[in-house]
Amino acid sequence: MLDLKFIRENPQVVRRAIEVKHLALDLDHLLRVDSELLALRQKLEILQAERNGNAKLVPKASSDERPTLIQRGKDLAEEIKAMEPELRAHEDALKMLLLQVPQIPDERAPIGASDEDNVELRREGTPREFAFPPRDHLQLLELHGWADLERVARVSGSRSYLLKGDAVRLEQGLISFALDFLEERGFTLLSTSALVRPETLVGTGHFPGGEDQVYKIEGEDLMLAGTAEVPVNSLYADEILGAGDLPLAYAALSGAFRSEAGSAGRDVRGLMRVHEFKKVEQYVLTRPEDAWTWFERILANAEGLLRALELPYRVMANSTGDMGRGKLMMYDIETWVPSEGRYRETHSCSYLGDWQARRTNLRYRDEDGKVKFAHTLNNTGIAVPRILVPFLENHQQEDGRVRIPEALRPYLRGREFIG
Repeated sequence: MLDLKFIRENPQVVRRAIEVKHLALDLDHLLRVDSELLALRQKLEILQAERNGNAKLVPKASSDERPTLIQRGKDLAEEIKAMEPELRAHEDALKMLLLQVPQIPDERAPIGASDEDNVELRREGTPREFAFPPRDHLQLLELHGWADLERVARVSGSRSYLLKGDAVRLEQGLISFALDFLEERGFTLLSTSALVRPETLVGTGHFPGGEDQVYKIEGEDLMLAGTAEVPVNSLYADEILGAGDLPLAYAALSGAFRSEAGSAGRDVRGLMRVHEFKKVEQYVLTRPEDAWTWFERILANAEGLLRALELPYRVMANSTGDMGRGKLMMYDIETWVPSEGRYRETHSCSYLGDWQARRTNLRYRDEDGKVKFAHTLNNTGIAVPRILVPFLENHQQEDGRVRIPEALRPYLRGREFIG
């Protein structure tokens, strides 16, 4: 959410953000509703002032004047009451429109309509040259009996997964490794529920607009979040933190649930795109002046994890049309998948300015006592089972075994190979 005063004073800047993010939002309509609401409030203030003034005259009025004044008071009260529905309707309409106003993208963000316009910034690591025909991750899972995707589909439907044996150890090892890695870098560990109230999804910016991506619990005012960013972003909603409370940096572990609406036919095989998964999310709440430093830091953390896992990757600057409504800047990290001969997104690093904080009323008091909105950032730490796709394929051996990088071996009982 942007400051309404900023929108009024900078309509062309906001209009440009709507344009480059390819959003369907009529800014003129928003400004018109805002203007009408201001006029209604001014009219209401005039009526209330007249009613208050009239009420003060009644005790001093003569017996002849008093009935007229009393009647005028009643008429004013009725007029004020009659205005309330229109006023509320305008307030609700303006609030809904404001929730759809995008963050102003950073001037360095590539202008584009989709992920096709993302810009590669750099590549790290060299894709492996195999001396044998490499297997894809599904073939490796089947070879070792590490998954049973057919049976679990009968139990849980499509885009579900079930791991077995060493694959379970590997999945849990990757999560534990990521938590240790981030804790060593000053992040506080959290384990949070994926169950959230709808307003938390409004707070992160997933609503309005992303309702079809979220599972709702029937009969309850609860939904299943697709990332720990959602509950963590609302932990301090409506609070004013002290000057010394920031930054808050969390490595939050949670289940994650996504309906994947609109992805029919995409990644239907294997572990790349499933409805339920586990994720360690980096989430940072900070002062505005420190935010870019944190953006580089959480990006470096994700890269450090991938380097430790010895996986080739590239860093992409997301185009304005691909970064989402609330992002000021967004980088994706894509990891090399040998069976596809291309890089696939495994991490997303986002800086949202005060866009989320305004939605959750998340503030802090600086050293001078001034109350300000905090800034928020987030990035993936590790997401499983998605990371298993490049991991298994990049570290496979000719005999089908999978090599474990040295950094991960303590989490798999010191083993150099599995399978």
